[in-house]
Amino acid sequence: MAESPSHKLGQLIGNLLVELIEPFLASFATDSGLYLDYQKNARAARKGKKVSWEDPYGNVHDLDYVLERGGTCDTLGTPVAFIEVAWRRYTKHSRNKAQEIQGAILPLAEKYKSSNPFLGAVLAGVFTEGSLDQLRSLGFHVLYFPYNTIVEAFASERIDVAFDETTPDTDFKRCVKKIEKASSATMQKVKDYLSNANNVEINTFMAAIKERLDRMVEKVVVIPLYGRSNEFATIDDALRFLDHHSVYEGCGDFRKYEVLVSFTNGDKVEGSFKDQAKVREFLQFIAKQ
Repeated sequence: MAESPSHKLGQLIGNLLVELIEPFLASFATDSGLYLDYQKNARAARKGKKVSWEDPYGNVHDLDYVLERGGTCDTLGTPVAFIEVAWRRYTKHSRNKAQEIQGAILPLAEKYKSSNPFLGAVLAGVFTEGSLDQLRSLGFHVLYFPYNTIVEAFASERIDVAFDETTPDTDFKRCVKKIEKASSATMQKVKDYLSNANNVEINTFMAAIKERLDRMVEKVVVIPLYGRSNEFATIDDALRFLDHHSVYEGCGDFRKYEVLVSFTNGDKVEGSFKDQAKVREFLQFIAKQ
């Protein structure tokens, strides 16, 4: 089945967004000693061209950008940032895309929670405040390029990408052809215009990445838990238990270690372990981040 001209135009705009954000991420990765992986990056450490990571349930997700600590061309590192890029013209499609991003990144964030990865979404076009707020409430940092800034950026080089559901295919084809024939210099001017128009938002997004990844351990709390578990049907029953419970260190059988690591940027990482070896492994892993 032939690809529709409107879909092709959407792909071209999406590709431009990916190219626009790449230099910012690459510069940050170099300054921070991190490895930036992306689809156009030829890399021996993974198979094929896609940047694919497997979640705890065995599902594989293809991402736009992943920042790794300890990664090289030949070796996969620990992922510390997952970033997806998306363009949508209509709100009816943008809601679904926001949910797709959640479905791809949140399971990976759960798998690699010990590194407390940065979750990023670079979005452009028409997204409702509700869909943006939903992403933010789930821990995503959102860099949003409004539809009008996309249209204005292309218009600065006399390319009309404004369209709606009544736009005929002939107009889409004409626009696609003009973009595909545009020189690299012309497309760079479009990206520069878009970057300048959204400079504050880009800087805020990059500052959020820096704050998350340039962090230091502030405090480590290790709590050995002893005693049997006590369960109650009501709050009153639990309060009566506390009235008569004697507290002293080491009472009863050892159950597990609760570990809490606090960072200077306000982040916290928690873990529960039944033996010291796992606690040591966990803390040593944190120390390498």
